[in-house]
Amino acid sequence: MSSVTFTLDSDYFENDTDLPDLNTQPCLLVSLGPAVSLVLSVLLVATSALAIPGNLLVGWVIGTNQRALTPSDVYLFHLTAADGLLALTLPFFAVAFVRGWIFGDFLCKFLNLIMEANFYTSIIFLACISVDRYLAIVHTRGLQQSRRGSCSRLLCAVVWAVGWALALPALFNATIAVTLKDGSETWLCTESFHVGRPTAWRLATRVLRHVFGFVLPLVVMVACYGVTVAKLLHTRGFQKHRAMRVIMAVVVAFLLCWTPYHITLMVDTLLRAELMAPGCGVRGAVNVALGVTNSLALLHSCINPFLYAFVGRKFRTKMNLLLQRKFRRDKMSASRVSRSTSQTSEGAGTVL
Repeated sequence: MSSVTFTLDSDYFENDTDLPDLNTQPCLLVSLGPAVSLVLSVLLVATSALAIPGNLLVGWVIGTNQRALTPSDVYLFHLTAADGLLALTLPFFAVAFVRGWIFGDFLCKFLNLIMEANFYTSIIFLACISVDRYLAIVHTRGLQQSRRGSCSRLLCAVVWAVGWALALPALFNATIAVTLKDGSETWLCTESFHVGRPTAWRLATRVLRHVFGFVLPLVVMVACYGVTVAKLLHTRGFQKHRAMRVIMAVVVAFLLCWTPYHITLMVDTLLRAELMAPGCGVRGAVNVALGVTNSLALLHSCINPFLYAFVGRKFRTKMNLLLQRKFRRDKMSASRVSRSTSQTSEGAGTVL
């Protein structure tokens, strides 16, 4: 899921270390272009600038809550951690869009590993929240709050373990030096499979990404929220309408952010597997579309806090109380410092 300025189609040769001649096979290296690269770089920086403080604020409000956390609160806290960690990697890929990969082979693997792991954990936690809300609304008497709470913490550990396990193929990323047609040289941080056939490995890793990073979470969310909405339609009160609006916003945001990326990635996989044989123009268009949809999908990391927290009335109430409490505490602290300074000045005047 790394964002790079160029795409190198290494499926045409068995050994990734034996790079082909780009002058005789011009479709192997396709540039996004300086304008598109700059726009996507700015988009990644803006996403990171919004996601980091937004997720930190949500995590602070949840973490300082004096009452026992609900399972949804626990999942949301871990969701903000995953989105925040993912957002920390985005400035590096923003630089790669405009200057190529300048951070070395270790960071190429490490940052892609962090991005992939938190990509999986973030989406799986979204599915966990949908399941918990389904249990809380539809099966209110089926499970006790304490039992759900103890299970939620164990489930969080499982989700993190699964996310990092699914991200291990990111270690196949490596830096590759490429000489462009104008004679200049750039470095790429891209997939580089050295075990077996590159096409088979790429197909396997992308199937994992589609299934565990989109299809299964989407099925869980649609199923749980579908039953939840049906239950809310048979209840009375204004709260149900507010809950339904949040649910619809969550599902729509997920679909809008991630569907274009996964569709484009499927097309790119078919091209690399040579199941389709288009010209260089189509390859270039798919490469640009992949970079654009990838960057738009990452916007989900800064949308999550607004959907799950800021839209919720209870969260806004908690946040306002915490901010008021902190403001009063800071004001009292400043008042004490002022009185202490005043007393010190008076004492000094007496001595003189």
